[in-house]
Amino acid sequence: MKLFMKKSIVGFNLILLLFFSSLMFAQNSTDDLSFSDRLAPITEQNFFKSSDYYNWGVSIIKDGDGLYHNFYARWPKKFGFYSWLTHSEVAHATSPNPWGPWTYKETVLKSNGPGHWDAVTVHNPKIKYFEGTYYLYYISTNFGDKSYTEDELIETAKTGYRHPNWSVLRNNQRTGLAVGKSIDGPWKRSSSVLIEPSGPITTLTVNPAIAQGSDGLYYMVVKGDKPNEKRFVRNQAVAVSENPAGPFEIQDKPVIDYLDTEDVSIWFDKLRNRFYGIFHAPEGFIGLITSEDGKNWNKAKNYRLMPKELKMKDGSIFKADRLERPFVYTDNNGQPVVLCLAAKKGDDAYSVFIPIDKE
Repeated sequence: MKLFMKKSIVGFNLILLLFFSSLMFAQNSTDDLSFSDRLAPITEQNFFKSSDYYNWGVSIIKDGDGLYHNFYARWPKKFGFYSWLTHSEVAHATSPNPWGPWTYKETVLKSNGPGHWDAVTVHNPKIKYFEGTYYLYYISTNFGDKSYTEDELIETAKTGYRHPNWSVLRNNQRTGLAVGKSIDGPWKRSSSVLIEPSGPITTLTVNPAIAQGSDGLYYMVVKGDKPNEKRFVRNQAVAVSENPAGPFEIQDKPVIDYLDTEDVSIWFDKLRNRFYGIFHAPEGFIGLITSEDGKNWNKAKNYRLMPKELKMKDGSIFKADRLERPFVYTDNNGQPVVLCLAAKKGDDAYSVFIPIDKE
């Protein structure tokens, strides 16, 4: 009888072990995120515009007092849209809600001037808070050893892609970092770039997106050019570090190399125990990718998240000339709360904030 009971207990424990193991496996394997049907219709109040500046891109963080902070790129309209590569700056706005309305507070980073890696423009920021420190990731560029004037920068901006300076400034773009103990700064800039192109990307490292995994490591996705391509194709790579300030090691396997993509933004979903990333494809949709380990990325189950159009409360459809820079603000569990996009329509550019209804 005792032997039978011992065998029964062992068998029962084995069943429990298998059950919880299968439960953990199921949790690790869950990829059912989709929120395209939960995007709330918007009004003009969901647009963040400035009269004298183009606003572009969004990175939101909430402070301990419940106030929301938006770090974004802006550049003067008087020099034209292409002056993002010559005159962009990182600005800081606040709101009581993650979907706005937003109030400009201050400009926190500008071009650092000759002699610095971030001499020209400061663009596409991401704000994060890790272990008591605020990390403000951004991109910038320089002319190398070549001297330049403000008039030359303005001429480059007004000419755009055809100007001889354009390829120099584009190819010298890198990702850097500024850190601060307060959301209001002061911000201490890195004296050197954070990450150089290698492996699955070449030419440049831009548009950083970073998240911490359940393993405590930091995973950063950056964009560069696809190696050995005659066409103009962008690749996405992932780099890993034990510290949010680096050093980061780019992994051999690309995040996305099957499609020309831009502007990946990532987060860790604690309920599904996996990473998600959102991106925009120039061919006309906003896409979703996922990874269980932060290194090996695949198309999410709901890969084509949405077309590049938004529903307005009056029943109309908002379509922009360009709809890019997707960013998802999440709650503490990594559940989507707001989808943010950058829109260019006519001779204006601004941020769009779309509340996401709860599941």
